Amino acid sequence: MSGQMTSDKDKTTVGRLKSRPQFLAVRAGESRKGPLFLLEVLDRNDPESEARVGFTVTKKHGNAVERNRMRRRLKEAVRLSAGFAMKPGHDYVIVARRDLLNAPFDALIRALRDRIENKPKQKRPSAGSRKP
Repeated sequence: MSGQMTSDKDKTTVGRLKSRPQFLAVRAGESRKGPLFLLEVLDRNDPESEARVGFTVTKKHGNAVERNRMRRRLKEAVRLSAGFAMKPGHDYVIVARRDLLNAPFDALIRALRDRIENKPKQKRPSAGSRKP
């Protein structure tokens, strides 16, 4: 069974970000905000290398069991559907938000795919930032 999955996805393999300097480097890239997660994207200008992804779930989002559950949901969503949308030579860091824990899995997959494929819309000032 695992042989089938890897043969179908040979072109869309996604590597992992593992070290702190790799995660910090991605912060210099583009941020795409959403209700379930924040997606940070960095173009490494190396189209020959595979896309890499990292996952961040901070302690403010719950205990270890809840944080691990959020991380597992994100990993599975990337594995099932978002890996094909990730561009080679790019690094992606997905920073989970609390709402991710109770969101339907289909909504998570859709949101992840949309954030990866689409650049963020024009930023609008928030209602509280108006200055006289």
